[in-house]
Amino acid sequence: MSTEAMDVPKTGFSFDLCRRNEMLTKKGLKSPGYLKTGTTIVGLIFENGVILGADTRATEGPIVADKNCEKIHYMAPNIYCCGAGTAADTEAVTDNISSQLKLHRYHTGRESRVVTALTLLKSHLFRYQGHVSAALVLGGVDVTGPHLHTIYPHGSTDTLPFATMGSGSLAAMAIFESEYREGLTREEGVNLVTKAICSGIFNDLGSGSNVDVCVIEKGKKEYLRNHLTPNPRTYISSKGYTFSKKTEVLLTKITPLKELVDVVQVGGGDAMEE
Repeated sequence: MSTEAMDVPKTGFSFDLCRRNEMLTKKGLKSPGYLKTGTTIVGLIFENGVILGADTRATEGPIVADKNCEKIHYMAPNIYCCGAGTAADTEAVTDNISSQLKLHRYHTGRESRVVTALTLLKSHLFRYQGHVSAALVLGGVDVTGPHLHTIYPHGSTDTLPFATMGSGSLAAMAIFESEYREGLTREEGVNLVTKAICSGIFNDLGSGSNVDVCVIEKGKKEYLRNHLTPNPRTYISSKGYTFSKKTEVLLTKITPLKELVDVVQVGGGDAMEE
């Protein structure tokens, strides 16, 4: 066997593509830019569990692409995750880790732990060194109690009693820092999360539309889809719309070609064969 066939690839990170991109940039190739995204996602711990919240606006730069998207992703029956950043990245990462958690439950026969989801998510994001644009707020309740974590795109994490992320995080954090206290009831926690998301909606251009809330307690969860709709479309008419002037296409008379030209059939025999 030749020595080339026995070569073992080197372990660790490969930066070959980074050197290639740097070389192409020096030769005049303009590297693609990033779309500015906007989101407000929050989470807090209350007396019996964890409450997560998110707005429902998805943007493509300055364009509102979706007014009612879902930013709270399923991870396990007792664990959910809010995503900010690139929508495709947040969905792909959470779906990937969710499937790994399900296989782990099949293998062990036990409920998933929040720290397991945290370790899988941070390891995946650290592997890509921030090029996977997913900022996450992870919350859940397991045998050790309620847990809330934030995960940054580079893989660093925080463990906090309340957390915010996204472009509207500063507005939401102002609400939490002024009104959060330990031992909140379920109703107080839902109201505080809703108020924090509304603060992001009305003070951040990248956040908007409705408020989604997910309440996770021991042995149960409740997903409050469109819990609050602070921006209803007030200009919808139940009677419909009428337009006084018809469009130009409807005013144009189209004359078929056969009315202008007489079509004459020439010849009546069989077609000529070669």
